[in-house]
Amino acid sequence: MEDLKKELESLENAMAQADFWVDKDKAQATIKRIADLKAEIAGEGKYDKGNALMTIFSGAGGDDAEDFSAMLLNMYLKFCDRKNFSVKFLHQNENDHGGYRNITVEISGKNAYGTLKNESGVHRLVRISPFNADAKRHTSFSMVEVIPEFEKQSDFEIPPDEIRVETSRSSGPGGQNVNKRETAVRVVHIPTNIAAACETERSQAQNKETALKILYGKIYKALEEERIKKEKGMYISKTTQIEWGNQIRSYVLHPYKMVKDHRTGAETSQVEKILAGDLDEFIEAEKSL
Repeated sequence: MEDLKKELESLENAMAQADFWVDKDKAQATIKRIADLKAEIAGEGKYDKGNALMTIFSGAGGDDAEDFSAMLLNMYLKFCDRKNFSVKFLHQNENDHGGYRNITVEISGKNAYGTLKNESGVHRLVRISPFNADAKRHTSFSMVEVIPEFEKQSDFEIPPDEIRVETSRSSGPGGQNVNKRETAVRVVHIPTNIAAACETERSQAQNKETALKILYGKIYKALEEERIKKEKGMYISKTTQIEWGNQIRSYVLHPYKMVKDHRTGAETSQVEKILAGDLDEFIEAEKSL
């Protein structure tokens, strides 16, 4: 174990050097080794091998941001297809232009959560806006939230009086019967105001069960992140604004082309490749965090 820790420290020091990305193949191999060492030292996270629940929220940028959320969704759908992960839509709030104010999907497959968990954060897009008649450059933001598919445990229970259940008519597909009845369910954890919703199942009971599963996953992840930050002596921010200054990754389409991860320094000019779901370079870099 001590040898593993020494190797990890040496590789992390190498990663911090200014010329780390000069030899791209060597850098990627180093990043993968760092991720493997961290997993071996810490032990694989309990939920890493399981399924993931991903929600994409639009932030600052209006129609552009909602269109960006659709672009991110398409990117992740293509990535999941490459990895043979299956995707199920749970809740979607779509605008008139094919963009999304928010959307939640369930991603099933081996190591789905472990693979995608570091995609959580604010994503930034810079491009010529297709919604601007003057063809001006526009910056928009969306947030990606990835949580584990939670397995209910006896040591982690939310008291029923802390949960508020709201119902409404489903706006998604599901047939005439589903859309006429109040089958869509939104659950809110009253003390934290953390919420989750589901509308794609045929019955209110099924939607409630799925929404509660999402809510448990959100609260579990929030508690884990708070614990880890406290252990590291880090400042804990209760909210993340979906706007400038908080982004983990930028997608620049104009005046030049570049995708850059601000946490790892990984970057590429092959924007089309990234938006087509070829995220391996960034995923591996993120695992070293």
